[in-house]
Amino acid sequence: MINQILNSSQQTARLAGFLYLLLIPLGYFGVLYVSSLVAPEDMTLTIENIVASESMYRLSMASALLMNVVSVLLVLALYKLLKSVDKNMAGFMVVLLLPGAGIAMLNELNHFVLLALSNVEAGTVFTAGQLQYLVGLSLDMYEFGSYIAAIFWGLWLFPLGYLIYKSNFVPKILGVLLVIAGVGYVVDSFLLFLAPQLGITITDFTFIGEITIMLWLLIKGVNVQAKEKAILEPA
Repeated sequence: MINQILNSSQQTARLAGFLYLLLIPLGYFGVLYVSSLVAPEDMTLTIENIVASESMYRLSMASALLMNVVSVLLVLALYKLLKSVDKNMAGFMVVLLLPGAGIAMLNELNHFVLLALSNVEAGTVFTAGQLQYLVGLSLDMYEFGSYIAAIFWGLWLFPLGYLIYKSNFVPKILGVLLVIAGVGYVVDSFLLFLAPQLGITITDFTFIGEITIMLWLLIKGVNVQAKEKAILEPA
C-alpha cells in the first residue's frame, strides 16, 4: 500500500513539474503576443495591428485562458503531493491561487473589448479620438487587472514555500526561493499602484524559485524515504 502511494507521489510530482513547465509557453504566447501588437503612442496603429492579426490575437487570448486552467490543475496536483505535510496549509495554498486565476481570466475581457473596438462598426459609433481613448483605457485596465491577479500569484507561493521547506522530501532551499518569488510578485503589484513612475520590476530577480521547483519536480521528483515518513507521521 505504501509503495503504491509513493509511486503515485512520484507521478504526481512529475505531473506538477510538467504543468508548471506548460505555464511557460502558454503564458509567453498568451501575454506577450498581445503586447507585441500594442503601439503605446499610437492607438490607431494598435487597432490596425489587431485587425491584421485577428486570428493570432484570438489564439493568444485562448492561450492565456488555458494557462489559468493549467494553474488550477497545478495547485491541485501540489495539494495532493503536499497535504501529508500539513493539510490545512495545503488547502490554504489552493484558496490563495484560485482568486488569481479567476481574476486573470476575467481580465481577458479587456482584450475582448479591444477586439470589439477594432470592428468596422465601432468606427461608425465613436470618433477617432474616442476610439483611441477607449483602446488606451482597455490596455490600462488590463495592466492593472494583471497586477491585481499577481498579488495572488505571489501569495500562494508563501504556503507552497512553507510546505516545501517543511516536507523534507524536496530540498528546503527551494521553499525559501519560492517565498522570495512570492515577495517579488506582491511587491511588484503594490509598486505599480503606489509608485508606477519608478518602473522597477522585482520579479526579474526573484523568479528563480519557480524555475527551480519546476525543474526539480519534473526531473528529480520527491525523496521517497522522506515522503514515506511524512505519510506515516502526518502533521
